[in-house]
Amino acid sequence: MNTIGLEFTTSLSCVDAAQERIAPMIDSLLASLPDPDQLTDHERRGIIARYTAVLEGNFIYWMTATYLSVQSPEAHAIIKENLQTEVRDNHPGMLRRFAVATRATSTDLDRRTVDRDLQQVRGFVARMAALDIVLMMAFFEGFIARFMPYLAGLATRLGSSELEYTDVHGVVDVSHTEELYRAFASELAITPDAPPLEKLLGGVALLRTLIATILHPK
Repeated sequence: MNTIGLEFTTSLSCVDAAQERIAPMIDSLLASLPDPDQLTDHERRGIIARYTAVLEGNFIYWMTATYLSVQSPEAHAIIKENLQTEVRDNHPGMLRRFAVATRATSTDLDRRTVDRDLQQVRGFVARMAALDIVLMMAFFEGFIARFMPYLAGLATRLGSSELEYTDVHGVVDVSHTEELYRAFASELAITPDAPPLEKLLGGVALLRTLIATILHPK
């Protein structure tokens, strides 16, 4: 096998390993979701409000940092397409309408609740470590895609029928997740002496903690 072929095969093996590590983390978060029928309306709104506080002002920023961090042409193209979708289709606007319709716009208390964990993620993103941040965003997109039915369920229990945000992201984030793993493989292929996988999951761990705080405020 030539050198390029060997690098490609190795990259794919690392991607498989990353997916095998990240999938159970998403499963664990989903398994921890509180029973929506056992929540009060105040608690349902709280989850939506904390989620909105994190996503509305940070997702595009984090994905932009991912774009600026990567070096491979394929990764740039993948992340640029993701960003174009977010901006062109006004995904923050979708989220805002979703939150307003459930009367769950973020309060100062909601923002304070997530702030410590949010600042940890922002500090991590600021390191601009390409492999780490691509994995973090793959984890995030993978979680969001599977979280959408639950979020929609909270909204409908609150009497809202404004579900464009959850309908759209339950579909597009599946393909976005797959594409981000492709971007990870592309970056690995041009990264000599890449760290072992365990050292690339720091951002995933921080974001997992932040999501847990959204779901189960401390």
